Amino acid sequence: MSTNGERPKGVLSSMDETDVAVIGAGPAGMAVAVSLRDRGVRPMLIDKSDVAASWRHRYDRLKLNTGRPFSHLPRRPYPKGTPMFPSRDEVVAYYDRHAREAGVGLRLGTEVKRIDRVDDAWLLRSTTGDIRTRQVVVATGEQHTPRDPQWPGVPDFTGEVLHSSAYRNPAPYAGQKVLVVGSGSSGMEIAHDLVVGGAKQVWLSVRTPPNIMLRSMPGGLSADWVALPLRHAPVRVADAIARVARRVSVGDLSAFGLPVPEEGVFARDRRLGQSPTLLDMDVIDAVRDGSIEIVAAVSAFEADKVILADGSRLDPDAVIAATGFHRNLGPLVGHLRVLGRDGAPLVMGETAAAEGLRFFGYLSRPALIGYFGRTSGRVAMRIADELSQAQ
Repeated sequence: MSTNGERPKGVLSSMDETDVAVIGAGPAGMAVAVSLRDRGVRPMLIDKSDVAASWRHRYDRLKLNTGRPFSHLPRRPYPKGTPMFPSRDEVVAYYDRHAREAGVGLRLGTEVKRIDRVDDAWLLRSTTGDIRTRQVVVATGEQHTPRDPQWPGVPDFTGEVLHSSAYRNPAPYAGQKVLVVGSGSSGMEIAHDLVVGGAKQVWLSVRTPPNIMLRSMPGGLSADWVALPLRHAPVRVADAIARVARRVSVGDLSAFGLPVPEEGVFARDRRLGQSPTLLDMDVIDAVRDGSIEIVAAVSAFEADKVILADGSRLDPDAVIAATGFHRNLGPLVGHLRVLGRDGAPLVMGETAAAEGLRFFGYLSRPALIGYFGRTSGRVAMRIADELSQAQ
C-alpha cells in the first residue's frame, strides 16, 4: 500500500471504516476530497475505475471546453505553461497528481453498488468489500453511464455501431463512410476528427439544432469571461446577447442544416440542463465546406442502411452514437427516496439529502469544474462541523 493510503486494485476487505467516503474520483469528487483534506479530514476517495476516468477513457483529441483559469481544483491551479484549454492527457495528469496528495485515501477499481443506512452510519456495498462510514458524498457525475439509443434494426446492421465513449481516434475509419449521431460538442468534434483523419465520408445526424458557441474569443481568451456574467443576467437578455455573438462569430449555418434554435442557450440550459455545443472554428469550417454533411435524425437500421427521419437512406460503414450519458443513480440510492422522478438528487451540495448523505456535481452551468472548486469548500466545512459535533 502506498504512503498516501492508496489501496491496490482488486484487494478485498471484509469491512473497512472511515469518517468520510467520497464516491467518484472525477472533477466533482476530487474537489470535495481535496477540500476535506485541506480541513484536516481524511476522505476515502472511491472510484470503480480510475482517477478522472471520464477523461482518461475518452477520445484522444479531447480538451477542456472551459479555460484553464476556470477549471481547476480549489487552490490548485494548473502548472505554469499549461495551455488555455488543456488536453485530455494534461487534465488526467493534473487530477492524478492531486488525487495522490497526502491526506487523501484512494481506493480505485472499487464499484459501490448500493448504499444503506445501518444504525448510525452508512454501509457501502462494494465490489471489494463493505465500507462503513459516518459521512458519504456521492459524486459519480452526470456522465456516468453511456446512453445507448434503441434504434429498430440495429442487431441486423452489417456495419459497426458504437457509442462515442468507445471512440478513440480516426485511424480505424480511414477510407470509410461514417455517420456520427448527435450534435453536441463531442459529436461535432468527433466528426471533425474523422474528416482530418482521412474518413471517406462523414455525416452528422442532427435531431435538434444545437446552440453553438466558440470555445475561445479573439486573442485566445476563454469564452467563460462572457458566459459567466451572462448566467447572472435575465435569461432573455443573456440569450439575446448570445444570439448576436453567434451571428458575429459563427455566422448563419441554416443552409448547411444547422439553423439557430428558437430556444436560446441559457433558456435551454435552465429548462433541460443542456450545455451549448462549444467548438473551435475549424469544426465550423468543415461544416461550411461540406467535409461534414448534416443529415436528418436516425429513425431505424436495416441490413446495410440507416434510415433517416426524412426517408433518405445512408450506407455507412460505421455509426458512432454521440448520444450522451446519464447519471444512473437508481441502483445506488433509489431505495433511499432521495431522487426525483427524473433520477436526479432532490437535494445537492452542502445540504444533506439524508443525515450524513450528500450529492455533489449533478448540474449544468458555465465553467462547471471551477464551480465545483469554489463550492466544494462549503460542503467540506459542513461535513467537518458535523463530524466534530458527533464526537
